[in-house]
Amino acid sequence: MTASDVSGVILAGGRSSRFGSDKLAARIGDRTLLDLAIAAVAAVASEIVVVLAPGDDRVPDPIERPIRLIVDPERHGGPLVGLLAGLEAVEQPLVIVAGGDMPSLSPAVLGAMVRALESSGEGWGAVILASRGDRVPLPAVIRTGAATAIARQLVSDGERRLRSLFERLPTRALEEGEWRPLDPAGATLRDVDRPADLRPDQPVD
Repeated sequence: MTASDVSGVILAGGRSSRFGSDKLAARIGDRTLLDLAIAAVAAVASEIVVVLAPGDDRVPDPIERPIRLIVDPERHGGPLVGLLAGLEAVEQPLVIVAGGDMPSLSPAVLGAMVRALESSGEGWGAVILASRGDRVPLPAVIRTGAATAIARQLVSDGERRLRSLFERLPTRALEEGEWRPLDPAGATLRDVDRPADLRPDQPVD
């Protein structure tokens, strides 16, 4: 599996309600949260699709990979709606999915997730990470074919939770012993909900 076989979807259509302002424009160093997430996924994927809320006219920093901006069909409709829009737009059979508020994604962990899904056979539709006894929905690596059909049906039924996809799609969770050696601090799971989460010493939930 090479980068040419993998797309990336960055979910960037949330409300930022707990942050109090546009959190994806917040900066760590000289880069925004969104640009950090894009760069990490682009280290593994051949193209990036960013799903923005309607009316969001932000332009991410240019990178060496193609970036396409698409509009979430439902304003603040929830991550499953945004994911479905991304799945319908990507070109490759596998897709890395991450939130635009995840600034510390490890390309090494994302690559391990891609390899795990590729080597698991067609019976598995997704790979996510296990942490502290929980199955964490983002980041994820997904087979686009099966996942798109299931996500479309779930959205049609009124479902909006991202976890619902992994409840229906055969999903393997990489145990901590498989991915933590690549990211001992667990920074890949860091997401920013509040301004305090921008501190580098803020523990990962």
